[in-house]
Amino acid sequence: MTGSLLNQHCFFDIIQFTEFDPRGICQFGLVADEVEKVNPDLIVRDKERKPFTVRHDAVNAMLLNEFLFKEHQNVQELETTIARQQRDFQATATRQQNEIEALTAGLQRVSAQLAAASSSLAELR
Repeated sequence: MTGSLLNQHCFFDIIQFTEFDPRGICQFGLVADEVEKVNPDLIVRDKERKPFTVRHDAVNAMLLNEFLFKEHQNVQELETTIARQQRDFQATATRQQNEIEALTAGLQRVSAQLAAASSSLAELR
């Protein structure tokens, strides 16, 4: 995506614009010439068709759109993971229930055999 390209280049420049800000506070921003190389639609040109400024509103919208796209992918991955874990959990619960039932049946057989052996032993005495 274009936002990824833009993020890779970090076109920041620190400039003092004393003609616009008499206090001379340093400003920073994207450099139009560099942004033009990545996405010409994100710049405004002057009368001579040279890069003049960056369309920050479009950059913000593009970055927000990219963020939302990535978050949507993350949500889909999480939903897939949750669905897999639910299936695994259900399979484990079913297997454990079958094992419990088998153990219960075995215990009942052993209890019945023990009861029969106890009554046989009592008759012998």
